[in-house]
Amino acid sequence: MWGDAFPSFLIGLREGLEAGLIVSILVATLVRAGVKSRLPQVWTGVLAAIALSMSFGAVLTFTAASLSAAAQEAFSGTLSVIAVVFVTAMVFWMRRSARGLSGELREKVTGALGTGAGVLIVTSFLAVGREGLETALFLWTTAQAAGESAGPLTGAGIGLVLSTGLCWGLYRRVLKINLTKFFTATGVVLIVIAAGVLGYGLRDLQEGGVLPGKSAYALDLSGSIDAGSWYSTLVQGVFNLTPTMTWLQVLAYVGYLAVVMTLFVRGVRAPTRATKTESTKADAVKEPGERAGKAPRRRPTWVVPVAVVAVPVVIASLAVALGRPKPAAAQTIAVSEKECGNGFTAPEPGRQTFQMHNTGGKTSEVYLIDPSTSAVYGEIEGLAPGTTRALVATVVGGTYAWRCVPTGGAAVTSKAVRVTGGGSARAVVPVSEKDLAAPLQEYKVYVDHGLATLVAQTRTLDDDIKGNHLDKARTDWLTAHLTYSSLGAAYGTFEDFDKKINGRVDGLPGGVRDKDFAGFHRLEYGLWHGESAASLKAPADQLVASAAGLQKAFPSQDFASSDLPLRAHEILENTLQFELTGDTDEGSGTNLATAGANLAGTRELLTVLRPLLTTRAPELLPTVDADIARLQTLLDVARHGTAWTPVDHLDATTRARINGATGQLLEDLSPVPALLEIRKAA
Repeated sequence: MWGDAFPSFLIGLREGLEAGLIVSILVATLVRAGVKSRLPQVWTGVLAAIALSMSFGAVLTFTAASLSAAAQEAFSGTLSVIAVVFVTAMVFWMRRSARGLSGELREKVTGALGTGAGVLIVTSFLAVGREGLETALFLWTTAQAAGESAGPLTGAGIGLVLSTGLCWGLYRRVLKINLTKFFTATGVVLIVIAAGVLGYGLRDLQEGGVLPGKSAYALDLSGSIDAGSWYSTLVQGVFNLTPTMTWLQVLAYVGYLAVVMTLFVRGVRAPTRATKTESTKADAVKEPGERAGKAPRRRPTWVVPVAVVAVPVVIASLAVALGRPKPAAAQTIAVSEKECGNGFTAPEPGRQTFQMHNTGGKTSEVYLIDPSTSAVYGEIEGLAPGTTRALVATVVGGTYAWRCVPTGGAAVTSKAVRVTGGGSARAVVPVSEKDLAAPLQEYKVYVDHGLATLVAQTRTLDDDIKGNHLDKARTDWLTAHLTYSSLGAAYGTFEDFDKKINGRVDGLPGGVRDKDFAGFHRLEYGLWHGESAASLKAPADQLVASAAGLQKAFPSQDFASSDLPLRAHEILENTLQFELTGDTDEGSGTNLATAGANLAGTRELLTVLRPLLTTRAPELLPTVDADIARLQTLLDVARHGTAWTPVDHLDATTRARINGATGQLLEDLSPVPALLEIRKAA
């Protein structure tokens, strides 16, 4: 939180001090001129500027909230770049103006006193309003970068309160601050922060599809830097630098710093011409009306302040109300074999909510589809008889229909409707058994080859034990175990063989001494706990027989094509549950090696599924590939020749990184089952 608060604290302090100095100078000029009656005009302009700034912030927040995810990224990125431009301009302007600001404002106030009240209101409004708009934009940008608003708002609030106190002290002349040095020092820091905001904004534009290079990483330090550590959080919060950055981000960051910092430093070193100021004499200024010898016509004092505050609030409210999508009345759609789609009429383009009511007697699935391509725009599974659930989908120009699939019944497709207008919507093109047939066959070939290798390796392990070569047996045990662990997507088809080959001790009454404890983990326990070769001969023979039996049975086992998409994330779910907890370590300390074999199996599975995934979610695979490379790098660090660091010997930071990288990969793989789900055709 405090890492996110610091940039906002600095901007609140600096912008607050700038605006506060301006207000202090305006007030001091009027007081010295003996026209305190004009002070309400200054405060009216200040109130109007504050109302405008807060309204601007509200418009940014609620406008962004109504956009799609990609549009939000583009919107956030664009405003981040604009914020950098404003902050850069502000830094240079204040560097030039710090010395002559007081005299310039006094001249404006003196001129305003000779005219109506409106000029003085406008003078204070413009002087403060610019700082307020810059603050609102920068705060919104930093809140977007932080992913939360508490830290940035807290930091800005502290900065504004502190700046208010400093300005009061300067006004009362109890403080002396070299403003030129202050604004120079804060300018340097803000330039560094703005460079990070620029990089963050460009990354958002890449995520939103506006700029290319989303997956072109210039650096990836996630393998050596813990993104969740306090120091990483601080650097990310203050400077918007992340362990992983694209080439565009790095080039923009370095280029901005090089150019802007050079110009700023040169400007500081250049001689500054002193600005001559003339003191304003109180007896030379009179109120309008005083010179004419008559009292001016007065209006109620509350009218103008209320108006200038209310107008931006009303305008902002209208902008938010008009900018948010208007909710359409939700249609209630019947779901059953006989009434599928009843109540469906052509909706307006945009994000729509449909109330799906099961009028039949069977639990059903229902899909909003394009009947010409069977592309799916929304779905509900397990809709029980008599119940109603909401289905939210984005509707654009095209043809739509409902497909109802009752449990144990035939799929029914409703009458289609035509929608005109709109932009684009994300649809999932369903796959068929035929689509998955080729990937399944490729993976079966991979498993067949792996099982043949496994049988040969277990026989080598058996020979080691029979010959009493236990050191060699430990090495060959790991080789064979990793081969088996890389066949993850087929585990569900191995039936009872998996328990015989790789069964865990969990649930066995006798634990490691139980007669049913067999396979790799039984041998692992014996090899790393000093058991004799004679005691391991029977478990080794049994492992060879089980591996050979699986090789023979596999071609006739039921390996459904629908299993492939499910295994894309299930392999690593088991890795996270068993290997990365050390739950399956029986003494070898090689859980991380097994995790690497599981990762290899996941990579092989994605290879055969890649053609289908590329056409349905082209942005998914580059992200997953980067996740896999990151996790592989972390696992490789734990390898030392033929030895591996045991999970329970990892330091907390390294263990957190591995778990975090695995969790991120699982999250990015989670859409695969839905993308490649086989759906019944009508």
